[in-house]
Amino acid sequence: MNRPVRLPLLDILRLGLLGLSTRRARAALSALGIAIGIATLVVVTGIPASSQRALLAELSALGTNILRAQPQTDAGAKALLPESAAAAAARIGPVTGATAVANTHATVRRSDLADPNDSIGLTVLATRTDLLATIGGSLRSGRFLDSGTENFPTAVLGTRAAVRLGIATIVPGHEPLVTIGKHRFSVIGILRPMPLTPDLETAVLVGWQAAKDTLSFDGHPTVLYVKAVESRIEAVRDVLPATLNPELPGAVQVSRPSDALAAKRATQHSFSALFLGLAGVALLVGGIGVANTMIVSVLERRREIGLRRALGANRGQIRGQFLTESVALAVLGGVVGTALGAGVTTVYALSRSWLPVLPPGALGVGLGCAIVVGAVAGVYPAVRASRLPPTEALSAV
Repeated sequence: MNRPVRLPLLDILRLGLLGLSTRRARAALSALGIAIGIATLVVVTGIPASSQRALLAELSALGTNILRAQPQTDAGAKALLPESAAAAAARIGPVTGATAVANTHATVRRSDLADPNDSIGLTVLATRTDLLATIGGSLRSGRFLDSGTENFPTAVLGTRAAVRLGIATIVPGHEPLVTIGKHRFSVIGILRPMPLTPDLETAVLVGWQAAKDTLSFDGHPTVLYVKAVESRIEAVRDVLPATLNPELPGAVQVSRPSDALAAKRATQHSFSALFLGLAGVALLVGGIGVANTMIVSVLERRREIGLRRALGANRGQIRGQFLTESVALAVLGGVVGTALGAGVTTVYALSRSWLPVLPPGALGVGLGCAIVVGAVAGVYPAVRASRLPPTEALSAV
């Protein structure tokens, strides 16, 4: 008995592609349906991902990983934080930065002619030079305290403090002066708004050593800012009181994690089921288009099928030819759709000043869906073609 000739995979692929090349317009329209579905899938995952990254960056800039520790006001002298509190907090494993400020209880005036008892609601804080780096703050004008200025009578204003003192900007070489206590301080910088640290917006910040030398500052911090790894922020909060005051941990009050952190975590777990549903519908429509094209192709190519069967082609080879043609048609649409979706996502993200995000999973799933849709859509036409008797195919011509 003669065994059927096995058709090499490369020949089956050539036959499938030949079927597409002879009916280009119809193939292009069918591939377009798949392309629209895949492009929709990429766009509805890429644009939300880009938006999510931008939102997470904005939330992180607010200081979602910052804890605020201070002594209980009713715990007496034992509640005072040691001057080494920031260094002690920095030794906690997940902590990436720690700094301190201290209320000097001094008054600040725009000039020495103003009422010395009128502090206009501003607080004079002694601060470390690493404050901005720890809390993620930035300057609107001028510069911050550094190793060259922290020991001298220089000050940096919070955004609201600058408004109340009537100082709008800092011109190098012509820094305005304010009176703190009995001493004149040069204002060298103005901070930008910091919504999560509102106490700094109404503060006048002076160097730690300068506060000791001119404002009778005792060296004890009143507020400690601790920056930690976001995923470990709750663990740091639990051990921070005992670290700062081992003898009386209950005398240390630590803020709870920011509400912005909760919002950030919720954003990280959100996705748009509606958009994914729309992408699924688009893929379904594209699959129906491919199936329709392949069924029509079988009807139009009955003579070809009959001749190939008469010349010895078996059913498996006929099925392989039409199934390959269907998958190739879907892959073509998938490649075009992936490129189109990536382009639309990139253009839209850049128009909103976002960093474009193209999830590799979405691109891979897109091409995978195209192959699956093509295979499923081509099963029935391929089986129908393989079951067509040669005599019936030839007699119908």
